[in-house]
Amino acid sequence: MKGYPKGIVRLGFKLGWPIMNLGKKLNGLPVFKGFINPFFAHPHNQLTAIPIHTLAVDEEARTENMVLPIKVVERLLERAAHIMILDECHCRSHMGKEPKNIGCIVLGKAALSFHPSNGRLVRVDEAQAHVKKAAEAGLVANIAHVWIDPVGFGVTNFGQMAFICFCGHDACLYTDYLKQRCPNLEKAYARLPGLHTEIDLEKCDGCALCAEHCFVAAITMEGDKAVITEACKACGRCISQCPRGAIRLHMDGEEKVFQQLLDRVSAVADITG
Repeated sequence: MKGYPKGIVRLGFKLGWPIMNLGKKLNGLPVFKGFINPFFAHPHNQLTAIPIHTLAVDEEARTENMVLPIKVVERLLERAAHIMILDECHCRSHMGKEPKNIGCIVLGKAALSFHPSNGRLVRVDEAQAHVKKAAEAGLVANIAHVWIDPVGFGVTNFGQMAFICFCGHDACLYTDYLKQRCPNLEKAYARLPGLHTEIDLEKCDGCALCAEHCFVAAITMEGDKAVITEACKACGRCISQCPRGAIRLHMDGEEKVFQQLLDRVSAVADITG
């Protein structure tokens, strides 16, 4: 049996959007934390950011060689037995923001259960072209295994599903309202160990744009300089915001980071069967 048609998905999204965001807004408050925290527990909630729109310094090569984190996502697509591209981003459509037509990618056998009105099944090369389109639009790829997706689309095989969502600023059900996070929400959105960002303090002029735009409040201002804290998810958004080019992404080699991502996805879902 197929999942919900697009009209039902849109209606459910419209009704669920304020509830989910209210929960995230309140999750950092002690009086609500105990109630909300279980809704974000592992393994039913897992997000991993991959900054597909930027370059990284190759730490493994120990040189200034530049690498493309997008390749990690492209290789993940090659592991998926089935791939579906959704016709639209429901978050940006709901908020009236562009690009609305760069929808999520569904990986795994669960893609076969989605109602065809939501998108189309595609080959690996078509999906890779879609990722490049998202990168050109400046979006961040979030590899997601989150319970709200099977609920929203009316499918049951959650254990055979992962999403690649392409998230922008202030129009994402996953990443909005994360400046205050309950413990499970903090664990759910974890940085890959092989990715990290760094600020060149000689170039930083203290404009604070990076801190203002960091959706997890992982950048603080110390005097007239920005400092990245351990809470950073290495999504790369701050890199595109810095007018001085003072922030760089570092990556511990494509193979190592890809294996980290594959291990993380495999721990919660089988996309290969």
